[in-house]
Amino acid sequence: MNKNVSHLPQQANPVLVKQANIFADLPSKLIEDFQQEFQLDVWRKGDYVNSDILMQRFFVVIDGQLEIKQSNPDTGREVTLDMLYAGDCFDLMVLLDNQPHNVIISPLTSVKLLSVKLDTMRHWLWTYPEFNQQFMPYLAQKMREKEQQASNLILHDVPTRLSRIILNHINKIKFYTGSKAQEHQHHLVNGFNDDTLARMTGSVRQVINKQLQLWKKAGTLDKKRNQLIVKDLEALEAEAKFTEKLPNAPLLPTKKR
Repeated sequence: MNKNVSHLPQQANPVLVKQANIFADLPSKLIEDFQQEFQLDVWRKGDYVNSDILMQRFFVVIDGQLEIKQSNPDTGREVTLDMLYAGDCFDLMVLLDNQPHNVIISPLTSVKLLSVKLDTMRHWLWTYPEFNQQFMPYLAQKMREKEQQASNLILHDVPTRLSRIILNHINKIKFYTGSKAQEHQHHLVNGFNDDTLARMTGSVRQVINKQLQLWKKAGTLDKKRNQLIVKDLEALEAEAKFTEKLPNAPLLPTKKR
């Protein structure tokens, strides 16, 4: 059963504020002024978060993982609109047009957030050019992600879409203990079960599971509960058919001829 979200009645400190991408490079004095307006929140996995709160406050993820999705009440089918990690903020749509955004906010882990009144956030954007300059590139990045998401659904098949999603959300395994020569091949994606990947890919669970099993058999990745371990990054990149280098992808060693 879903629980109500909990709020910690305490202010944020400048160190926490700087963890958000849109605030990280602001002058220290400005961050100190901003942090007085922030509230520290905690949402736990399974908490119910009413989307009406997005009309009141703007949120920045400090720790944890959040899924933003929508559902069809007639069919029950769901689609993932965004996956948010530490440093991400939301809701950009409500911030810009002040209209309700009917979404499902689903904490996939325990999530720590900073929140500020929506009117205060708008005031900062209008008043401080240096903050506006930090915010606009982040906004453009999210718009590009939505463009890529839409084009992937129309232009590419499931294996290509799925491999791109995995690569876009990849994080290097911190506890890797194998040989240095093989270190670049082992990467971790947490929090994604077959249903989540189906929502993100615009497919169904059975199709996603079949593709993951094919990659597992080929040695491209290993699949565990809510966890994917990429064992052959180059093979997955070939499936994705990317024309540019991913910004978060590690450098691969040069092959000897």
